[in-house]
Amino acid sequence: INDIFPVNVTGIVTARDGFVIDFDKITLRNRIVQFKNISISDETIKEAYNLKDTREWKLSEARKALSKDNEWDVHFNKIQYRPFDIRDIYYSTLMVDWGRTEYIRHLLEKNISICFMRQFSGNMDYTHFLVSKYMVDNRTFFSSKGIIQQAPLYLYNEKKQKKSHIQSLILFEPETEYKTKTPNIDKVLYEKLNKTYKKKLTPEEILYYIYAVFYSNIYRTKYIEFLKIDFPRVPFAADYNVFSKMAKLGNQLVDLHLMESTLLGKPVSKYHGEGTERIGKVIYDEKENHLYINANKYFDNVTPEVWNYHIGGYQVLKKYLDERRKAGKELENHKYFGGIITALSMTIELQKKIDEIFGIIEEDLIK
Repeated sequence: INDIFPVNVTGIVTARDGFVIDFDKITLRNRIVQFKNISISDETIKEAYNLKDTREWKLSEARKALSKDNEWDVHFNKIQYRPFDIRDIYYSTLMVDWGRTEYIRHLLEKNISICFMRQFSGNMDYTHFLVSKYMVDNRTFFSSKGIIQQAPLYLYNEKKQKKSHIQSLILFEPETEYKTKTPNIDKVLYEKLNKTYKKKLTPEEILYYIYAVFYSNIYRTKYIEFLKIDFPRVPFAADYNVFSKMAKLGNQLVDLHLMESTLLGKPVSKYHGEGTERIGKVIYDEKENHLYINANKYFDNVTPEVWNYHIGGYQVLKKYLDERRKAGKELENHKYFGGIITALSMTIELQKKIDEIFGIIEEDLIK
């Protein structure tokens, strides 16, 4: 996989998640406004937000630099913090220790990425695959060995300086004149697939196919020992019809995991109860298939398979709720959480279809 998508990078490390990442952009922005206000003493900021100097980062220097940054407000972005858990981040080199800016800039444009790991350790099933439109945190996946790798589908060149209307008769130059993108796919493989299938594949089709393969339970079980020690390998079907069927299933998976699928308009679970949205003790009632976020509110029709579903080593629903409970937060959007339940339910059904095709793939592979 790392050869197929040559440009890939490990997840970012902020070294101060609690300050530069938040569930809410307004709350995060207010923190940054205070931080850059040098009329407030360094000690006050340190105590208020539990910030400490490190070998690479000095609070006083960062505050002074940020106070002089006239474009400080452009650094708010989104981060894939955990599976299905999208948060706000203040992504500035002044505040993030290892931001991988050379690579992450591709994800600040319209893009999609595939996430995977090189190594894996732990007494659990291998579930370490995900797609995202955003940068990822270095702990978006859980494992006692290895770290998440992220490969953008497209690479964007640096923006070229647009000509002024004095230099050119064209006042408004087309976007393509100063910013272009190229697929982050190995050229030799790309040409080989096109030649084999006698088709001009889109980069998306290739990503969809790969994603479907990675969500095959047969693939994960059969190659578990290899997945523990190296990057995942991708078997490509020699038959275009098989490739196409797999890619279409992968497309559905990608849309579900990006929470963009039209299928999410028909939720499998409903939200019940009255009272506060604050997350209390999370209880799963397997007999009734109810998932309680507190004593009075619950989601119905949550099957044991959905409740126990893991991505990236995390039990998705439990992790999402626990993160907010620990932070003393409410369930900010019950429709979104209901969408996760639906997405996982449909993922399980798609995996059954994927497994039916995966057996055919290995009968005739591209050499």
